[in-house]
Amino acid sequence: MARPFSVDVVSPEGTLWSGDAQFLVARTTEGEIGILAGHEPLMAALAAGAVLIDHDDDQRTTIAVHGGFMQVVENRVTLLTDRAKITAGDRDEAIEEARRLAESESPGF
Repeated sequence: MARPFSVDVVSPEGTLWSGDAQFLVARTTEGEIGILAGHEPLMAALAAGAVLIDHDDDQRTTIAVHGGFMQVVENRVTLLTDRAKITAGDRDEAIEEARRLAESESPGF
């Protein structure tokens, strides 16, 4: 089992997801990236798409995000996004949900 690291997914409405993870996959503007514990410090712009978080004994949380930023520092990953939604389905469903988020009205801030 991989060592855990902390993850926070935050939008203007508040913290959408917070907890320990063993693996995270996110789409940045430069391409897809996987994060494990001990990852080097990183700051990246998020692209619209799916964020996959593996945690708690082989459970996976899939979150659709519409852009934002990701910071990795000292075994903590923070995703700041203007719009996000936890999806009940798989990666393809999260990508489709991210498209819907992109097409919806801006949150008004």
